[in-house]
Amino acid sequence: MDFTSEDFLQARTRKDLIKIAKAKRIDVKNVVKNLKYEIELTKLQGELVNLQQWITKNKLRVAVIFEGRDAAGKGGAIKRFMEHLNPRSSRVVALSKPTDNERGQWYFRRYIKELPNPGEIVFFDRSWYNRAVVEPVMGFCNQDQYEQFMVQVPEFEHMLYEDGVIIVKFWFSISKKVQKERFESRLKNPLKEWKFSPVDKKGQELWDTYTFYKEQMFTKTHTPFCPWVIVKANNKKTARLESIRYLLSRFDYSDDKSLSNKLLPDPNLIERYYRNAKQIDI
Repeated sequence: MDFTSEDFLQARTRKDLIKIAKAKRIDVKNVVKNLKYEIELTKLQGELVNLQQWITKNKLRVAVIFEGRDAAGKGGAIKRFMEHLNPRSSRVVALSKPTDNERGQWYFRRYIKELPNPGEIVFFDRSWYNRAVVEPVMGFCNQDQYEQFMVQVPEFEHMLYEDGVIIVKFWFSISKKVQKERFESRLKNPLKEWKFSPVDKKGQELWDTYTFYKEQMFTKTHTPFCPWVIVKANNKKTARLESIRYLLSRFDYSDDKSLSNKLLPDPNLIERYYRNAKQIDI
């Protein structure tokens, strides 16, 4: 049971609200926790608007990549990033499977067309890294294509870096147990059932294979100019807040020096990849 609009109209003090909560057996701790999340999210989204204006003013090109296992919370995070941004200088890229023509082209070509223009920030809901993990696991590419990609991707990203494109690579990390719970939740929700696919189902069966290719990807494509940033995402809400904080902390967009400490991400929840880091999706 939740609060109703009538409850809020009747409650004149905090004590009145707590009394109503007890009568309805509402967990006040969860209500307060959710309220704190919404307040913090609103503040950070306001800073994202300021960052976007600064990016536009300085004609920067920013690409933010969201990768991770299925149901890791990538789409939900992108939604919160984009919610209040100006659509004229921000967009989401979520490409479907390649067409016959695209399959005959250089693999990176269809992603090059989607790269940010001057003054624009682009969020990639999955990216060229499909070929690093999903495609070899599911058999959507052959071994030669995979190996060629792994050789080329650092060089491709280095060219973008030298040309001034700023790339942020997020990996949203979840445990096998949490992934299973989220799959089951999707199947019970008619508004989210469309998200579940045969590929998702195989994600649980092929968990260890995904892990192998994920680690190969980190080892071979984590570079000083384009590092991987691991976001612990078993809790969707904290993952959203910390990933927003990380992006904001990457840019010196404000003269308000008091902001710097407020925008530092929690190092226990988000960190650059390194080989000995403790991961939750192994």
